[in-house]
Amino acid sequence: MTTTAIETMTLETTASVRRLEELVDRLLATLLGDAALEAEASAASLVRIVHQARRLRQSGDLDGALAMLADVAPGQANDSELRWLYAEWMDIARRRFAGERSLLYSPAAGKAAALLEREDGSLEAAAVLGMPWPVGKVVSRRSLRGLKPLGSKKEGGA
Repeated sequence: MTTTAIETMTLETTASVRRLEELVDRLLATLLGDAALEAEASAASLVRIVHQARRLRQSGDLDGALAMLADVAPGQANDSELRWLYAEWMDIARRRFAGERSLLYSPAAGKAAALLEREDGSLEAAAVLGMPWPVGKVVSRRSLRGLKPLGSKKEGGA
């Protein structure tokens, strides 16, 4: 065989594999709906975001790491991914707000807020995870149940 014949066969094989992959993707989307593909993409995105937040934490950019995790939509994540995400967020939040009068509010799995106490007794969201609150939102202490010190090592988890 000549080099040209081998190159032609390689190009044809690569093109065939690419077409086959596209066909399988379309078949899965038709059978399972786009939700299955979106869930897979969402899980991969969550992993990338958490790893990037860890890199930011390791470089000392705690605010950047918390901001990155604030944008995560954990709706499609499974329980182990939620626990991992929550643990990473807690580690970063504890480091960032160490020594400040901060509280943790965690109403559900994959949702949390680091709240700083204000002079008037209200609380201000300093960092959020999976919640619709923007950073800076002021909330009443009365409306929140289960508040505990953020620095506490004993938390219930996600």
